[in-house]
Amino acid sequence: MSQITDHALRYRLTNELHARPFPRAKAPGRAVYLVVKKPENAVARDRDADLAHLIDLLDRYGAPHPQPGATHYSGQVGKHGLKWESHTEVVTYTVLMDGPGERPFDPGDFSVFPKDWLAKAPGQRLSSALIRIEPQPDPDTLRAQLSEWFVPESLAVSHVLEEAAIVGGDFRIDPAGHTRFVLYPTEATGPSRIGRVLQRICEIELYKTLSMLGFARARDLGAELGPLDTRVSALVAQMGDDSRPAEETLEALLAISAELEALSAEASFRFGATAAYEAIVLQRIEMLRESHFNGRQSLHEFMIRRYDPAMRTVKSTEARLATLSNRAMRAGELLRTRVEVERSAQNQGLLEAMNKRAELQLRLQETVEGLSVVAISYYAVSLAGYMAYPFGKAMGLSKEWVLAGLTLPVVLLVWFGLRRMKRRLGADH
Repeated sequence: MSQITDHALRYRLTNELHARPFPRAKAPGRAVYLVVKKPENAVARDRDADLAHLIDLLDRYGAPHPQPGATHYSGQVGKHGLKWESHTEVVTYTVLMDGPGERPFDPGDFSVFPKDWLAKAPGQRLSSALIRIEPQPDPDTLRAQLSEWFVPESLAVSHVLEEAAIVGGDFRIDPAGHTRFVLYPTEATGPSRIGRVLQRICEIELYKTLSMLGFARARDLGAELGPLDTRVSALVAQMGDDSRPAEETLEALLAISAELEALSAEASFRFGATAAYEAIVLQRIEMLRESHFNGRQSLHEFMIRRYDPAMRTVKSTEARLATLSNRAMRAGELLRTRVEVERSAQNQGLLEAMNKRAELQLRLQETVEGLSVVAISYYAVSLAGYMAYPFGKAMGLSKEWVLAGLTLPVVLLVWFGLRRMKRRLGADH
């Protein structure tokens, strides 16, 4: 019995769904999170360079290498666990450490990444975070720690996963250059569940930061759209001014349309990516299944207050760019119609002038033909007269009467001959 052939991507696509398992973490513990992004054209970056940079780190700790072309890796660097992932625009490193550390949110934990190794990274640090995993203390101690470690006005804290843990963070960068988060699991919460919550925190930080790149682009683009909007409005107002040539206004509008198309092409990927990243952030927060802790704002409420306005700015800028492009396009189409109408009127005027010139040429030709008949007839009558003089003398006619008798027939013959010649020439053409 013949066996059916598998699609070339069947196993690869199936394995991709299971390729990024959640880390396992215990309390007390810490995590160091690093996001590296190439400043320009990160989507088309050299991913082999990312992998080579990971291998360099693994070699420093004597750890085994990933598979060639890998997009994810889990292993040990010394006594710490490492999870590495390659995303569309960035690579992320998550290092899991056991124990509470010497002090809360110790910047020394980041030294797991050697300074010279960081300096050779094929990109720049987009984000880094220190995440502390503490056994859930009594409420008074927990509130005191939150007040000490975070900025109260920005702090977002909530119960997650039906109160399996408490998550807190202020999404600010501390003096050491890192964002801080804390995770308080209950005693009944196991390492796998702690790892899932930790992964969600890292993903929220990652995609929140990536989507804010769209906000930065929207803010810069807004400054460029203002003058372009003014120029388009001025040109549209001039469309009814007959003193300015429509071609000149059309050229100016086409130049603005080209600028707008260039801006749209440049910003389209960033705006599209921002919408996707925003959806992931909101989805990851929803998956935490938050409930309020001690009347504090939750992560979802923080995002509504601080994050959602930025995303709305991105969407409004994208809509403004599209609207302005459509305005310029519609104005250009109206001007093209006006130019075509004006050119049609000019062409009609030219045709009328050509018709008049043709009529004048025809009249002139007819006049010339008439003069030609007279001239040819004059010479023909003279020649015929010489031939008819002897016969007229024999008949007793004078020279004048002979010429008078010959004039009319000769003129008719000449006129008929020229007409026949004209017809033949017209038929040949």
